[in-house]
Parts: sequence; C-alpha cells; structure tokens
Amino acid sequence: MAKIKYIEFNGKEHVVDVKNGLSVMEGAVKNLVPGIDADCGGACACATCHVYVDEAFLPMLDGMQEMEKTMLDFAEKVKPNSRLSCQIKVSDALDGLTVRMPESQH
Repeated sequence: MAKIKYIEFNGKEHVVDVKNGLSVMEGAVKNLVPGIDADCGGACACATCHVYVDEAFLPMLDGMQEMEKTMLDFAEKVKPNSRLSCQIKVSDALDGLTVRMPESQH
C-alpha cells in the first residue's frame, strides 16, 4: 500500500492510502478525490484522469505506451511530466507519490 497525495488545481490536498495493484486513478475515484473524472473507467480511452506527476517519481513509473501518448493529445496543457493516472499502477515504491490535477479538471 502506498500513500498518494493528490493536489487539486486550487491547491487542496488529499492524501490517501491506495492498495498495490490499483491505478492512481482508481485510488482517486474510490476516495472521492475531485479532479479525476475517469470517464472511460480506466480503459485509456479518454484524458479525464490527466495528472502532473512529481518529477522525482517519473523514473519509477513504467514507460508510456502509445495509447496513453495518443490520449494525452486530447488533454489540455500537457507537460513533460503529464501522465494518465489510469496507467500508473500503485506499488510500495510509489509511497509518497504526489500528483497534481490540471486547471481543466477542477
């Protein structure tokens, strides 16, 4: 289990325990964190779970697949640390992960 910190665009923080094997998106949805809508339910078919990942954690994440890159084309204000939270699997190594939601998802 890992503690994940979700930060809304307005700065409000939500720190939740997320079980290993779940996605960062699932952790947000199960804990009613605003700003991650997950319209496609985690199928990597939309960009409503777009987050900015704390850069210190980027090397710990699996590489981005082509489908995720394609879906990020539909997101607003994509940055080098942009990821879809449905594609980030939680593990003990991600304990302390911080993700921020973009303005378009408030």
